[in-house]
Amino acid sequence: MPTSLPEPDLRGHTVLALHAHPDDESIFTGITLRRLADAGARTVLVMATAGELGESRVPLRPGETVPERRVAELERSAELLGVSRLVLLGRRDSGAPGGPASTHHRALALGDPLQLARRVAEIGDEEGACALLHDDEHGVYGHPDHRTAFRIGAAATDLLGITGYGVTVDREYLHLSEGGPHLVHGAAAWAAVPYGRATCEIALAVTGDQAHLACKRAAITAHASQLDESDVPVEGFADTYGYEWFRRRGRAGPGVLDALGNAHLFATA
Repeated sequence: MPTSLPEPDLRGHTVLALHAHPDDESIFTGITLRRLADAGARTVLVMATAGELGESRVPLRPGETVPERRVAELERSAELLGVSRLVLLGRRDSGAPGGPASTHHRALALGDPLQLARRVAEIGDEEGACALLHDDEHGVYGHPDHRTAFRIGAAATDLLGITGYGVTVDREYLHLSEGGPHLVHGAAAWAAVPYGRATCEIALAVTGDQAHLACKRAAITAHASQLDESDVPVEGFADTYGYEWFRRRGRAGPGVLDALGNAHLFATA
């Protein structure tokens, strides 16, 4: 990773980021959100669920529920990443593919994508957003909630007429990385689904300097109910988590993320 990076002037721009579960924002877009904020952009994080089905690995406070703890951790992560506004869509975690939670009436995977997209588009219109980050067509690693987040995000992008950036991971890069396993490996194994894209399918990769990496790791570990610091060791962190990958859709031509300066264009999605 470079020791420092010059930031473009993105004042006056607003970017929405839509994610399925608390901690997705830091794992998959932490560097990107922090760099956008550092460049002066307003960032709005829209979280579809509170990750209700994640068991807490740390003791809860008396009377505290898992969703309450996860939202509190999300708020801390958002603060670290410079998020200007956090919006909760209020859907429910759908759990493992085919599991009993997937049939709950409020499960994200059973929600009406167009109805939810209209809500996201209303937020984007209110904020004057010029770009929307959301899961790619494969849902990063195929989880039903992430696939639904794609459908919501893609429809909202079309409704707003703005550039969409589909969040993914480069599985070829991660296969060759010497930094150790990425959290997406465990998530994909748990859900028994494939993950990521080949390098040639990815339009954009964003990286950061040491300060951005440290911020990303702090935001990930803010989700202490789900992750231990040992899950993202400092050694090798830059190799494994130092890039964030996107497929571009919607309005043709480079968008605001491309202006971050260290973006590497691999292919046009």
